[in-house]
Amino acid sequence: MVTRKTGEPQRAATASVRKPTAKRAPAGNALPETMNGKASQAKAAVGDKPVFAYIASLPQPQRDIAEHIDRLAAASLSGLLRSVKWGMAYYGVGDGWCFSCGAFASHVKLMFVNGTMLDPVPPVTPVAMGKATRGVELASLDDIDEDQVVAWMRQITAKPGVGKRPAKK
Repeated sequence: MVTRKTGEPQRAATASVRKPTAKRAPAGNALPETMNGKASQAKAAVGDKPVFAYIASLPQPQRDIAEHIDRLAAASLSGLLRSVKWGMAYYGVGDGWCFSCGAFASHVKLMFVNGTMLDPVPPVTPVAMGKATRGVELASLDDIDEDQVVAWMRQITAKPGVGKRPAKK
């Protein structure tokens, strides 16, 4: 599996540093060169339809990558729930949202909530998504290790408090 690891932890911008603002994507779904961050401003909504609309709005190759991740999740997990949150597709079963798939200017991030519980632990630690979140950055379809991604999806949806209700005592 080819993944990009983040080197040093990234620091949050300070009040004196201004982040560039993302401009709307021009016609044809191409991302502007100056875009920094998410590729979508999709509004929060629960259900399949908003997630499918979010994915359809993405430029290539992000759209193909997100569609592939969505198909893997649907084929691998029974009772799959979808939602758009924070401009990304979120997936879950049981009690909670277990992983997200979000498009960025040069890649797609597949992030697992409480990913530190996975074996092996995914290599990427995202900024501002929680200390236990881990995942992978996918720049092309070739970067997807289907067997590993499905294994992580199944592991995380089986964890009590993430994808499965804890047993009653």
